[in-house]
Parts: sequence; structure tokens; C-alpha cells
Amino acid sequence: MSRQRSMETILTSEFVSIGELVRLTNARYSTLKFYTEEGMLPFEQAEENLTRRYKREETVTRILLIKELKTGGLSIPQIKKALNMDE
Repeated sequence: MSRQRSMETILTSEFVSIGELVRLTNARYSTLKFYTEEGMLPFEQAEENLTRRYKREETVTRILLIKELKTGGLSIPQIKKALNMDE
């Protein structure tokens, strides 16, 4: 198991792990994993160890938007539709 990166390092990194996204957004790991599996959070996969890497800035922005839409009462299918409209 690797050592956790400092928040300072995470905030200056282009790519972050799902665990680091949990720390950045206060979202639950299982929630972010679900969003990833539903195609709501794009990622890149590093071939050497099959680790999913997320672009920090755009992914944090997207997670915050999803949280906002959920708070507004939208369902997952409605949120997916809203996200596709932004692209």
C-alpha cells in the first residue's frame, strides 16, 4: 500500500486517484465508484498498474455539479442527461 500524498501535492497534481477525489470533495468512495461505473466521471487508465486516474480540476467540478443536481432533486438518469448536454 502506498503512502497518502499530501493535500498540497494533490492540489497541484493534474491527475488524482479516486481516494484523493474523496478527500477533495467529501464524497463517499462508493458514490464516486458508482458515478465512474455509470460513465459520469471520465478517467484515464494507466496501463502499467491499471490504476484509474482522474483529471483533478474537471472531475472535482463535475462531482460538485452532480451533487448540486442531486440536491435539486434530479434522478441519476436526469443527471446523466444534464451532463451530456454540457459536453
